[in-house]
Amino acid sequence: LQEVTASSRHYVDRLFDLDPQKVLQGVIDMKNAVIGNNKQKANLIVLGAVPRLLYLLQQETSSTELRTECAVVLGSLAMGTENNVKSLLDCHIIPALLQGLLSPDLKFIEACLRCLRTIFISPVTPEDLLYTDATVISHLMALLSRSRYTQEYICQIFSHCCKGPDHQTILFNHGAVQSIAHLLISTSYKVRMQALKCFSVLAFENPQVSMTLVNVSVDGELLPQIFVKMLQRDKPIEMQLTSAKCLTSMCRAGAIRTDDPCIVLKTLPCLVRMCSKDRLLEERVEGAETLAYLIETDVELQRMASITDHLIIMLADYFKYPSSVSAITDIKRLDHDLKHAHELRQAAFKLYASLGANDEDIRKKIIETENMMDRIVNGLSESSIKVRLAAVRCLHSLSRSVQQLRTSFQDHAVWKPLMKVLQNAPNEILVVASSTLCNLLLEFSPSKEPILESGAIELLCSLTQSENLALRVNGIWALMNMAFQAEQKIKSDILRGLSTEQLFQLLSDSDVNVLMKTLGLLRNLLSTRPHIDHIMSTHGKQIMQAVTLILEGEHNIEVKEQTLCILANIADGTTAKELIMTNDDILQKIKYYMSHSNAKLQLAAMFCISNLIWNEEEGSQERQDKLRDMGIVDILHKLSQSSDPNLCDK
Repeated sequence: LQEVTASSRHYVDRLFDLDPQKVLQGVIDMKNAVIGNNKQKANLIVLGAVPRLLYLLQQETSSTELRTECAVVLGSLAMGTENNVKSLLDCHIIPALLQGLLSPDLKFIEACLRCLRTIFISPVTPEDLLYTDATVISHLMALLSRSRYTQEYICQIFSHCCKGPDHQTILFNHGAVQSIAHLLISTSYKVRMQALKCFSVLAFENPQVSMTLVNVSVDGELLPQIFVKMLQRDKPIEMQLTSAKCLTSMCRAGAIRTDDPCIVLKTLPCLVRMCSKDRLLEERVEGAETLAYLIETDVELQRMASITDHLIIMLADYFKYPSSVSAITDIKRLDHDLKHAHELRQAAFKLYASLGANDEDIRKKIIETENMMDRIVNGLSESSIKVRLAAVRCLHSLSRSVQQLRTSFQDHAVWKPLMKVLQNAPNEILVVASSTLCNLLLEFSPSKEPILESGAIELLCSLTQSENLALRVNGIWALMNMAFQAEQKIKSDILRGLSTEQLFQLLSDSDVNVLMKTLGLLRNLLSTRPHIDHIMSTHGKQIMQAVTLILEGEHNIEVKEQTLCILANIADGTTAKELIMTNDDILQKIKYYMSHSNAKLQLAAMFCISNLIWNEEEGSQERQDKLRDMGIVDILHKLSQSSDPNLCDK
């Protein structure tokens, strides 16, 4: 290091000369020495050039030319490695450059902005540094009108530093939409492109911005029309892609209808074009991911995309050819593409998941694509968490198909890798994987048996204790599916795995979804007579307590109806009936709900009564007498006059 740095030391020494002219010449020589030379950049940083350059940049006594040259050298140092940028940040370069923007000299302002741009586009720079001082954003907005360079750099800074709704709101409130809109028709391509990128990050998942963009016009033309022009095939690819992203965000936010010609005839076909194997890897990734987002919730767009340019078959190439045909001669490019091939697989899984979200025929086409199930199974065990998540999403989407659950899923024993994924995955994977498991546990799915044997009950019971709401819902939902028409041993295992304590915890969960699924589980556990009697003989007291608790609580109609249906199931047991007949409190509640104002609850309460009074069952006479004494017959007389035909018949 000493030898290397010795040859660079004279550059730094000259920065301390007493003659300003020599200092300026020293900075210019340094600028020429570091251009494109990473080693030289690192040497000068080690030798402490940065604090001195920043000092000269901030000195009021320095000439504008010297300050500008210092900003240029610092920008060049920032162009090097990430470590260089870290060193610059440690020396508090950002406040110094932001201060420089207050100068009246345009060339100096541009040099400071260029350096800021280089620092902010580095992944090691925290975006929040742009927002620490509230006056910075409004000053940048004001500088937008100074030159095409200020426009290009400021838009680039905004598009890199706008991460999430908080940043979007700050920029929006500072008038970003109006200030940047007219730059879309600038004579400079770079300015147009950076302005477009700004809009794509401002509008992403942001209804407020998207709704505003629809009505903004530039030179008498509305923004969506300008975006559509930028989508045309003769425009550069990055421009086509970025305007497609803007229109996609506006469509997803509800600012543009999904059947609008600019989506159906322009945006969707443009994104499908980006998936072709002639495109570069990044373009194919971005094209597929944006298209997946555009069609995710709209079945008509899913159908349209699935029949555009053989998209389903085209996506299969994402697993085979990481490099585009044109890049195969370029060794560096090939190497890059092989390293990033996993991004293509992730994008393909995401798009397949969106395509197959609703339509049975599309799912069939996807599964019939060569080796598709094997690819998903391989994806579930990839090292990249993003690929695993996308593969699980794809599997989840396809698992909505009854036909596929019975065939392809069975043939490929998909449940095995899925159970493995569930062992110790991060929450975002767990949520999708457990949803998929819910589908694999439906009663017509042949995977149900082997999943049970592989320890699913324990796994699902542990999910019901999660802090994460979606995981609690999925855990209890999967248990509910598992208990449907199951044999007694499985039901007992579920009850043992859950524990009474946990059952009560779930029944008092603040989320109505958890509550409904838990009641659904109880209802499925308490079906078929021998099972009802067996479970009530071991857990009767606790279950009756739970039922009482819910019927007395402040719950919606659906919850109470489901609870009365559980009572009706208990009333259908042979010995279990007695738990109702000897519980006056419960009998009074059934009576109360027979006269309720809601017909659904009245019907459910009558089911309880009818299950208690069958003539051919032992003890029916005593039960009928008791109910008669309670005044149930009078209520039935009254209900037989009801205007509701269902109530009347019952």
